[in-house]
Amino acid sequence: MSMFDSNKVCLGIAPIGWCNDDMPELGAENTFRQIVSEMALAGFTGCEIGNKYPSDPVELKRELDLRGMRIASRWFSSFILTEPIEKVEADFTKELEFLAAVGANRINVSEQSYSIQGQKDTPVLADKKHIMNESEWERFCTGLNRLGKIATEKGFKLCYHHHMGTVVQTAAETDKMLANTDKDHVYLCYDTGHFTFAGEDPLTVLKKYVARVGHVHLKDMRADVVKRVKPEGWSFLKAVREGAFTVPGDGCVDFDSVFKLLSEAHYEGWLLVEAEQDPAKANPLEYAIKARKYIKEHTGI
Repeated sequence: MSMFDSNKVCLGIAPIGWCNDDMPELGAENTFRQIVSEMALAGFTGCEIGNKYPSDPVELKRELDLRGMRIASRWFSSFILTEPIEKVEADFTKELEFLAAVGANRINVSEQSYSIQGQKDTPVLADKKHIMNESEWERFCTGLNRLGKIATEKGFKLCYHHHMGTVVQTAAETDKMLANTDKDHVYLCYDTGHFTFAGEDPLTVLKKYVARVGHVHLKDMRADVVKRVKPEGWSFLKAVREGAFTVPGDGCVDFDSVFKLLSEAHYEGWLLVEAEQDPAKANPLEYAIKARKYIKEHTGI
């Protein structure tokens, strides 16, 4: 008996296990065709978009169709705090057009103004990240609502991706963002790994906001690696390189409770494995197969 309706819940995996957008030298040898072929071989039917993917939607769709795959969503870096909203809206609209052309209906937005996630030498668990003041919060939430409305009009769900090193990292920041945005236009891209990394209980957050979840990133965490981050002053990227993240079932996250909550709330959308590691240490195909097997055993899909 499956926990989820396979007509309403799809399984995907992110290319970040094969090639890393923030550190392109990780997995530089893996080609686009190899990546999507291995995803399909591991039993996934969808993926997100990485730096190796063709920029022509027709070519991209053709390669995915050959493998019975489709695009689930894509990361979008917003700069609501530091760029004119007209520019952010224009970039966002262009991204939605691309995603619509490849058959997607979700977009993952992360505010990258003042972000330290890509800074190789900035400690991620020190007081280095930007904390928004009230006027920034207002500008941010107003901007998100505007983007969310555009997304809704085009048949998309804007799913906000809380992320280490960014202005929305903690449960409290997630609370404030969701409280001050429109529930019909702004959803949560719920990421088990980023809440765990931030020292939050991913389950507590999910219980509160399961009705707002528009997209799910399944990421496990190696507790022994994460506990070294703060004392050793690691950056976010250093933590990734050292193996902080892994696929579901290989770390400390309680996925059974996560799956139970999502299924009881009749979640519809993607369950997407997004577990960036160094592909030289964690063979991407092997880990994709491991993730697929775990999800099958624990959800029935």
